[in-house]
Amino acid sequence: MTSDEIRTAGLLFGEELALGLIEPEALRIPEVERAVRATPVPSPLSRRYQYAQMRRGKLTFERHCLQPLMAARRAVLGDAAHGRPKLLVRVDAFPHLRVWEEPTRLGTQAAATAHAILRDAGVPYLMAVTPRVSRLPLDPKVDEWREHDDDERALLAQLRRDGVSFGVHGLDHRTRSTNPRKLSEFAGRKPKEVEQRLDTAQATLRDDALHADVFVPPFDRFDASCWPALASRFDVVCGGPESVTTMGFHRTPTWRGDAVWLPAYPPLHGTAAEVLGAVRALVDDGTGLWIPIVLRWGRELEDEWRSLQELCALLSEGELARSWEDFLLAVRASRRLASHVAR
Repeated sequence: MTSDEIRTAGLLFGEELALGLIEPEALRIPEVERAVRATPVPSPLSRRYQYAQMRRGKLTFERHCLQPLMAARRAVLGDAAHGRPKLLVRVDAFPHLRVWEEPTRLGTQAAATAHAILRDAGVPYLMAVTPRVSRLPLDPKVDEWREHDDDERALLAQLRRDGVSFGVHGLDHRTRSTNPRKLSEFAGRKPKEVEQRLDTAQATLRDDALHADVFVPPFDRFDASCWPALASRFDVVCGGPESVTTMGFHRTPTWRGDAVWLPAYPPLHGTAAEVLGAVRALVDDGTGLWIPIVLRWGRELEDEWRSLQELCALLSEGELARSWEDFLLAVRASRRLASHVAR
């Protein structure tokens, strides 16, 4: 196995390795090697094909991610492979993409309501934070933006006190393309420009005492050429279904060089109502894996927060949601694993 594959296996069996239930050498079996095999970024044609197959339900998270990973765990652990899923809840995004246009409906008070529902249920989560608030961010010709206002800073400070984790959600969330299939803040930028935007975004959040080891790309898209800049600054880089068009379809989580690639796929990337049934299935199947969930809090207004409350009750009851800090500890432990496994 390559270094990336060994470290991905370390994420797959991190708790068992930490407890001494298995030795690293036990991971060198065909089932594990197949499950963690590193794959390159496909060609543009292949990525478009994968995205179309995913939209048609022929390339699925359950069949092409969960099943191979659980088969590897069963091959090593037997019945002990099963357990509660380790769900990583990511919430996009604050401030809301359209807060400039709809400050009352999508402003700080609504975001605070979403936070209160998650906090009061005891659900740990990561909030993707955009350092600059853009006017008309879907129009690349507009360049007007503002800093966080006092209410936004106050809410972010409250989130920090309440133990919320943070992800850098680009710099200004302004797309460079008007094509709905190519919305991206970072696609097409030169490496130096990507680096400058990332550095400015991190510095801006640090000024508000927000620390983030996770990157959440606006619109879930960035060019594969951005990976070195991202991986050198963040431990974890997130993605979503739209990432398939630029990075391809990969199992999640998986190591790629200096960072972990953590895309979330349907049905665990959507509204709370859509996610709810998928979480119940994960529990019934005993899927004891790290699994990302992505919610957009603005969409939960549509049913007056009812589905979000129901999902949080389920997550809380089974203690299914895990802290992002726990995951980052697992990432750092797996980073060290390659040096202990003979190649």
